[in-house]
Amino acid sequence: MKKQLTLLLFIVFLGLKGGFAQEIPKELENIISPEVNKDGTVTFRFFAPHADSVQLTSDFLPPVKVKTRFGLQDGPGTINLTKDKNGLWTYTSKPLESELYSYTFLVDGIRTNDANSPYAFRNAAALTNVFIVGNGRADLYKTNDVSHGSVTHCWYPSAGLKMNRRLTVYTPAGYEQSAEKYPVLYLLHGAGGDEDSWAAHGRAVQILDNLIAQGKAKPMIVVMPNGNVVQDGGYGQGKDGFYKPEFLLPRSMNGEYEANFMDIINYVEKTFRVKADKQNRAIAGLSMGGFHTMHISRYFPNTFDYVGLYSAALMPREDATGKVYSNIDATLKIQKENGLKLYYIAIGRDDFLYQANVDFRKKLDGLGMKYEYLETGEGHIWKLWRIYLADFAPKLFK
Repeated sequence: MKKQLTLLLFIVFLGLKGGFAQEIPKELENIISPEVNKDGTVTFRFFAPHADSVQLTSDFLPPVKVKTRFGLQDGPGTINLTKDKNGLWTYTSKPLESELYSYTFLVDGIRTNDANSPYAFRNAAALTNVFIVGNGRADLYKTNDVSHGSVTHCWYPSAGLKMNRRLTVYTPAGYEQSAEKYPVLYLLHGAGGDEDSWAAHGRAVQILDNLIAQGKAKPMIVVMPNGNVVQDGGYGQGKDGFYKPEFLLPRSMNGEYEANFMDIINYVEKTFRVKADKQNRAIAGLSMGGFHTMHISRYFPNTFDYVGLYSAALMPREDATGKVYSNIDATLKIQKENGLKLYYIAIGRDDFLYQANVDFRKKLDGLGMKYEYLETGEGHIWKLWRIYLADFAPKLFK
């Protein structure tokens, strides 16, 4: 019986294999998608002979309003692909500006990734394909022919959180060969992310490699922690293994992370060759990480000379009841009096957090606290956070 079942499965396999071989024309066996053309246009291809519709959804298309837990926000637009006689669907864009773009397909309304491209990043539970159009700003996001730094995944002990926790650490080119000490940027992710987010979707490693090689930024160490205090490591990297990512994990914005941040600094300053003083420490973060950055930097008000808030989630929260969130104005005043070389705020005009940042700037104005402000177009998107990092890093440790 077992032999008969094995034979039957083998016959079925051959039948399926033969069916597929007959179904896909030879000229379509090596589909290229996406294909970035010399004129800056991009061609997308998807083989689905039995589909009734195939659409592309991408952040280079005109945005559409989507309903989220935070209200209406801009989401990626969609456009229809055209089907040929072989069942190959195609679409060619207009010339695109230099940028790193995300995209997925909708096949008869069902979201799917590009079967012809392995290049994808995860943000929360969503996986999206990516591509780069060069010859401009996005050259900063490429792995270019320059000296490269190293990326280390290491674990630090957190007595306050009662676990060892995973860090991603970038050390600049030449670190291993020298005895030099380096300044440190602590770079914090947003909700749905983890300690791998800035190195992946944020292209922080490529940005720092290229800025340092161009002489635009000082060689520095970049520490990318995990802001979700219930995790020892990011999704698929910790003791809980593979499970569905959540947008906002419990306790991530209740003060525990901020209160125990010195565990990270102490580990870094014991483990790496760093300049362990205020003028050689910077901290920055996006969205939830901007919220963390604001509170960490004022809770430890004599620790950082450089602070960066990128689209920071500064609105009041019901769960923000920890000791960290008390005496905000008083601790900001102490932070100001201790002296800062740079307090940097950046946000897009269409961001749902825009008004919260306006209100926070009014608070700083009332305290007489100086800051540098960058306002761009668009909303709450990775495109802007890469731009903000590329603008912020060259201002550090001068």
